[in-house]
Amino acid sequence: MEKDWSAVIHFVGDCAMARANADYVGHQGSTDVITFSYFDDPETLFPGDVGVELLICMDVAMREGTRREDSSFGQEMTLYILHGFLHAAGYDDLTPEARRGMRRGERRGMAKLRSEFDLDELFGTPADQPSLA
Repeated sequence: MEKDWSAVIHFVGDCAMARANADYVGHQGSTDVITFSYFDDPETLFPGDVGVELLICMDVAMREGTRREDSSFGQEMTLYILHGFLHAAGYDDLTPEARRGMRRGERRGMAKLRSEFDLDELFGTPADQPSLA
């Protein structure tokens, strides 16, 4: 079978993320990223189907990028996208050991992306973003 799948990224605000978090994950409040991977049974996917869907919360990225001295809005957005794709690739962060593996994957991926791109330039600043309220 040809593996010609696509990925979709939805950029959402706190309200939409909190609804999705409650509806799909069973948690209360907003979160940074939710991953929907449809690869559990790849034989059911046809060429052109969506294989991965990410919900990325821009409001969380704005808050965390401002709060953390070693980060920025662009770095948080990139980290959330990378984190979501790592989940789709089979990584999880539910146990301490798995979380360490996820963090190693994030560090490797972020280092590579930082060496190739200006992450702040990719996403601009929070002031450049549309209001999601």
